[in-house]
Amino acid sequence: MKTKLYLFTGFLGSGKTTILLEMLKKLENNKIGVIQNEIGKISIDGEILKKDGIQMVELNRGSIFCSCLKLNFVQALSDMSENNFEYMFVESSGIGDPSNLDEILKAVKVVAGDKYDFRGSICIVDALNLDNQLKEDETVERQIKHCNMAVITKTDICGDEKFDTIFEKIKEINPICKIEKSVNGIMDYSFLEEDLMKYKWAESEESINSIDTKPKTLFLNFEGEIEKTKLTQFLEEMTEDVYRMKGFFKIKEYGWNQVDVVGKKIDYKTCTDKGSSQLVFISKKGPTIIKKIFSSWEKIVGLEMKLKN
Repeated sequence: MKTKLYLFTGFLGSGKTTILLEMLKKLENNKIGVIQNEIGKISIDGEILKKDGIQMVELNRGSIFCSCLKLNFVQALSDMSENNFEYMFVESSGIGDPSNLDEILKAVKVVAGDKYDFRGSICIVDALNLDNQLKEDETVERQIKHCNMAVITKTDICGDEKFDTIFEKIKEINPICKIEKSVNGIMDYSFLEEDLMKYKWAESEESINSIDTKPKTLFLNFEGEIEKTKLTQFLEEMTEDVYRMKGFFKIKEYGWNQVDVVGKKIDYKTCTDKGSSQLVFISKKGPTIIKKIFSSWEKIVGLEMKLKN
């Protein structure tokens, strides 16, 4: 029996990890493997995804569709094929352009044999931020163009008119793909019973992911507790210069919280003790953001922190 293989794409903060977590709950009685890809050195989402009984491989510091990680991705799929999973889910980086996925799957077949039944690429689309994302990064259009199913997230807060606009925008880019919607990761899972490849639209092409186009990522380490108002003010000051911020903080009077920033929206959610506070920045403006991170943190928080590449 071949392993059913699914790819999850979607721009930074669209909700890929949230949907994948719900998928893992839905299939908790099945043997499942996960390959999780982060653009940065540290995998925040990897920490969230780790669950008992799930075998996971993390591929970080680049896109699995870029030459910098492509061979590692082929090898990871090849190695994982030995486990005879029922399902294999690949969560690509938010900046991942899967245009060359066919080439990668052919390489896996050469290396590992005919072990996978690729069931489709699922693109998670952020209803609140798609318009701006399409203007800022070509990757977003590529992800939709090469998907077999698009899942529109945050539909509970976008409104019916906005949803209809997003639906039509997806159809402009990819007139064939199946379209579903999701609220907090909950959606119709009947697609698991069909072959999404019948909704294939675009032919394989060279990915725009390269070492030269990889966005700058930075990693903040902080010991101790921070006031929530000060952390929020710092995050608000950084939103114009980043695609995404995410991490974990120990917050005075609130304890440990997972922090997610997409666009101008800042979300806090309680989490387990992480030992030390961590925050990942994915910069829109390259390394020039470093000066602003330091100056804003000093002005607003005023406590010692460390910033690493």
